Amino acid sequence: MMNFSSPELFRSSPPPAFELHERSRLVSIMDDKYLALFSTVAIYWVVSCFFHLIDVYDLLPQYRIHTPSEVSSRNKVTVYEVLRDVLLQQLVQTIVGIALTYFDPPDYTGMETYDIWVLAQKLPFLPLPLVSLLYSYGFSTMRILLAFFILDTWQYFLHRAMHTSRYLYRTFHSRHHRLYVPYAFGALYNHPFEGLLMDTLGAGLAMKLSGQTVRESLIFFTFSTLKTVDDHCGYALPFDPLQMIFQNNAAYHDIHHQQFGIKTNFSQPFFIVWDKWLNTQYNGPNKQHIGRRDPLADNEVKGEEAKKNE
Repeated sequence: MMNFSSPELFRSSPPPAFELHERSRLVSIMDDKYLALFSTVAIYWVVSCFFHLIDVYDLLPQYRIHTPSEVSSRNKVTVYEVLRDVLLQQLVQTIVGIALTYFDPPDYTGMETYDIWVLAQKLPFLPLPLVSLLYSYGFSTMRILLAFFILDTWQYFLHRAMHTSRYLYRTFHSRHHRLYVPYAFGALYNHPFEGLLMDTLGAGLAMKLSGQTVRESLIFFTFSTLKTVDDHCGYALPFDPLQMIFQNNAAYHDIHHQQFGIKTNFSQPFFIVWDKWLNTQYNGPNKQHIGRRDPLADNEVKGEEAKKNE
């Protein structure tokens, strides 16, 4: 344990000795790296079922982005097909995740005091408690945020390519857009190759490049999945912390699923910086209606789609 009562003594003392030992598992029956893979599947279905119950019992009709009749009339894919493809993608992502982490060394602990001592020498101008806080939580937060940005970058440019290339759109990405009116458990409804490339490899790449520990990757994978489901939930919820914190939310992504906004709002799943930087953020006439139930907005949207289909 660090002695914060005598920080100068801690800094001036010789490097503390340490002994490495393998970190104990969060869940006794499962290695942490496999728990990270399992948790992504579990959180997907738990949160999806939560929103599905809201749909079935019509608990929050005032916050629906689309009416129930639109879900049944505008979507071009059956629930069975959605469930089949989502389960296939989750099977593939689990297999790839096991392959990517199979040869990773065990996660060790015991060196924390030594590492904080080294960091304290490099940052003598910071109070020792702040150095300890930076080591314990600050670096982890920075690695996770870096992974967010890497995943956003990967998905933005691939997603945009899927729309600018007619071949890529028709062959792969058009499948996801059969859901004109998104719902929660359809968040990972994709062509298997697109799911592998955009979601599975994108998240794996972000995790590796950001240098995450096993437990950081558990937070990253779980939160990314939670965010993706929330972005497709079909509700603009003023009390949802994810929708309050992130501009890239269910209402923002819903625009991309509509005919009038399909060439915009490519950013996913966290930030909208790439849309802003490259001028692909939707700023059309229907923007003010998205995210709240408004019959006039429904008529305007339907009118625009009818003109485009003529």
